[in-house]
Amino acid sequence: MYNNKRVAVIVAAAGKGTRLGGSIPKQFLKIGGVPVLVKTLKAFEAMDEIDYIFVVTNAEYMDHCRDIISQAQISKVSDVVAGGKQRQDSVYNALMEVNRRHPGVEYVLIHDGARPYVSEEVISNVIHATAEKGAAVACVAMTNSIRRSMGDSSKSMDRSEFFAVQTPQGFRKADLIRSYEAAMQDSYYGTDDAELVERAGYHIELVDGEYQNIKITTKEDLPMENRVGTGYDVHALVEGRKLILGGVEIPHTLGLDGHSDADVLVHAIMDALLGAAALGDIGRHFPDSDDTYKGIRSIFLLEKVKGLVDESFFQVANIDATVVAQKPKIAPYIEEMRDNIAVALGVDKSRINIKGTTTERLGFEGREEGISAQAVCSIYR
Repeated sequence: MYNNKRVAVIVAAAGKGTRLGGSIPKQFLKIGGVPVLVKTLKAFEAMDEIDYIFVVTNAEYMDHCRDIISQAQISKVSDVVAGGKQRQDSVYNALMEVNRRHPGVEYVLIHDGARPYVSEEVISNVIHATAEKGAAVACVAMTNSIRRSMGDSSKSMDRSEFFAVQTPQGFRKADLIRSYEAAMQDSYYGTDDAELVERAGYHIELVDGEYQNIKITTKEDLPMENRVGTGYDVHALVEGRKLILGGVEIPHTLGLDGHSDADVLVHAIMDALLGAAALGDIGRHFPDSDDTYKGIRSIFLLEKVKGLVDESFFQVANIDATVVAQKPKIAPYIEEMRDNIAVALGVDKSRINIKGTTTERLGFEGREEGISAQAVCSIYR
């Protein structure tokens, strides 16, 4: 509450993030293990001036959105609202819910769900300016030179006259509703909420934003992150099976037993990658109870793991793996193994290292009862 006036914030999280790519919208990606949307909501949850939060998201993600809000214990969220065809439709849906559920709200802030680095200072400044002037928008001065395209030529512009618009944007609720309804009546779609309010004849006050208050739009907007994962696997040696290691068939009297081709080296690498990306393990993604994977080449499954890592916007930095076996000697096949793994992961061979060792006839490996493999990987975003 600000000066005895109720304040609600609408967090627009209905976008699909097509420019970023990936299997889920950007607002649900995790930064440091926390969904982007949760980081955004916590910024407003912590503010005494904020009374209610409304989240607008794609209809198909409403349950997911409610789940992560519940897990994060964000208490000020009044409702999760289904979005519309365009952002303007989505915000209007949420605005109507604000008005219906909390008619006493005086001021409404609108903020991008994929803008998680907004500070309390910026939020507070927007609220204060909104209360004083009726509408306020967070902006930052342009730091790069600006040119205007003019057909076959261009013209330099005075950058001091231009500002990059951010969110939150704050408005008197009654003015915002009138502005939206006027735009809808004219079938007019603006680039942001401030444009609609300005179009309706209201003044927009500019408030200092912050350069760190970026909107996550492309991969380059995600913070740099490095992770390490480990993997371990073991398979028994039996008669009547081929011995496959690193996608290479190695002549031997015994082969590894398993649901797939039992490539113990590739399995260890797969688990290391999945672990680094916090995506579980190979049993979760390729269970041995599923006949789809019976006899399948593990190097093919490694390609699928690479796809999962890609969808989390991580890239493979390097892999170091060790095969533990008394027999056979794997040294003659290491280069071909490195080639196979590098191709499956879409990385240069120089990032893949494979070693072989024995246990000096100790343990199950030394008794030639089985082969084990260990792998360590690093990934980065």
